[in-house]
Amino acid sequence: MHPRAILGMAGERAAEVELERGGYRILARNVRTRAGEIDLVCRDRDGYVFVEVKTRRAGSFVAAAEAVDRRKLERLARLGAGWLALRGERGARWRVLVAALTVGEDGTRVELLEVGP
Repeated sequence: MHPRAILGMAGERAAEVELERGGYRILARNVRTRAGEIDLVCRDRDGYVFVEVKTRRAGSFVAAAEAVDRRKLERLARLGAGWLALRGERGARWRVLVAALTVGEDGTRVELLEVGP
């Protein structure tokens, strides 16, 4: 397996742990469609949460949070709305979250960033 794939999988697992610690329930992982992928689908007391996980090594040229641009967030929102529609929950409350992970010599830092409307 490629080292980047290993880093990404480890990042997704660390994000799951942090989300569960914060009261989120993981409903689905790596939801794939023809239009793209949702890394994690969660739920908390406020509704559904569609999570984009980005993992970077400390010192990377682009920080994890900066690696998720507006276009990616808009696509994730469309994918999330489609996921809900397929389940007959078009009217459900939902939001998008970025889990930005930075892996360094002193461990992994996880930032959960709410994305505005």
